[in-house]
Amino acid sequence: MAQGHTITIEKSERHVRVVRDGQVLAETDRALVLRETGCPPRYYLPAEDVRLDLLTPSDTHTVCPFKGTASYWSLPGAPDLAWAYPDPKPEVAEIRDHLCFYEADVS
Repeated sequence: MAQGHTITIEKSERHVRVVRDGQVLAETDRALVLRETGCPPRYYLPAEDVRLDLLTPSDTHTVCPFKGTASYWSLPGAPDLAWAYPDPKPEVAEIRDHLCFYEADVS
């Protein structure tokens, strides 16, 4: 990590649900919450709890110096709505096989 930059990952005790245009895309009680310096808390959901059949893999890839290379998924009218780190850096290995959405309802 860079000087002053931190990432923590812990099991969330909250219920996380992702809905887009009335369609449930994901729902879980097994989310991880990732807190990173300068970013809002992000909920990473196990791939098993995500409706991957509704999402289309995107050609978009981004590189985070702290987490690794992200792959993205889209819906019609919602490009790159979700992302994951298929091969995360060792420091954040817990987020492997988890997806994150830009919009998630947390209860």
